[in-house]
Amino acid sequence: MIMNKIPGIGMIDEKYKRDFIELESGGSGLWKAGREGVRMILTPSDKKIEFIVYEDKTLVYVKSSMGYPAIYQLKDVSFEGPAKAVLMDLDGTSVHSESFWMWIIEQTTSKLLGDPKFSLEQEDEPFVSGHSVSEHLQYCSDKYCPGKSVEEARKIYYDITHFEMKEIMAGRGRKNAFTPSPGLKEFLYELKGNGIKIGLVTSGLYEKAMPEIISAFDTLKMGDPLDFYDAIITAGQALRKGQTGTIGELAPKPHPWLYSETARVGLGLDPKISNRVIGIEDSSAGIVSIRLAGFSAIGIGGGNIAKSGVRPLLLKEFKNLTDALPLILNK
Repeated sequence: MIMNKIPGIGMIDEKYKRDFIELESGGSGLWKAGREGVRMILTPSDKKIEFIVYEDKTLVYVKSSMGYPAIYQLKDVSFEGPAKAVLMDLDGTSVHSESFWMWIIEQTTSKLLGDPKFSLEQEDEPFVSGHSVSEHLQYCSDKYCPGKSVEEARKIYYDITHFEMKEIMAGRGRKNAFTPSPGLKEFLYELKGNGIKIGLVTSGLYEKAMPEIISAFDTLKMGDPLDFYDAIITAGQALRKGQTGTIGELAPKPHPWLYSETARVGLGLDPKISNRVIGIEDSSAGIVSIRLAGFSAIGIGGGNIAKSGVRPLLLKEFKNLTDALPLILNK
């Protein structure tokens, strides 16, 4: 039976207890429930992470389909408004683009299979959004075309991406690929008007992330996003032949580093004021990343938070960005 209060998570609402699944063992056998101080082992619906629950702490075991698993402590967090800084996601939170990128993944898999009629299934959504490109492709390769390598998939993916991006920036291409989230302009200006620092945080590579936000700012007539945001961080440059890459694809969300680096390095925030910082996400990977970085998390509807089973990690969930303003501003 799931404990009512879990270290690092706190009290779990009865309606969210079904989001967690109890396991007998975790961490590929490293932990056993009921042994060596482990009270219980839980995993959310998507089974991407595991919570190793002790009497006084909770460890989070982050799985990796390509890299190495990692273990972090899930610390207790709190939030006191008004915020001094807001850390917010790009895809699905600031700009509606996840359907476009899932379409790119679908087209990549279609080419790998040589099947132009191929389409992803609804159950694939939590595994082809919110994580890194390589992890999305690894998932599709394992499920649909196990004889194909991730390297082959990545080449096709970037060929398709480069073509589609050029088409979009030329005024052609897929319609409504990048649409500003409802109320984005009002939300951002309200934060700025109240002296709140804003950090934009994405697991997307630079070459796919920047055209998105530039397109959104052009649509909203908000000028240059590099001038507007106090910090922007991406997963860096793609690692491929003929081009130097940056670490990022195997350490994206749900790992804490993108949010941690934005807060500490990009915005220069002292950890002592972490209770005045809040993160906003629409994906399960992003919510876990915010929480592991030591901040409270707001969920925005439309993503995979409910399907993935991480609602117990949320401070609050809202339908739109502007709905979250009273909480953030403490008004």
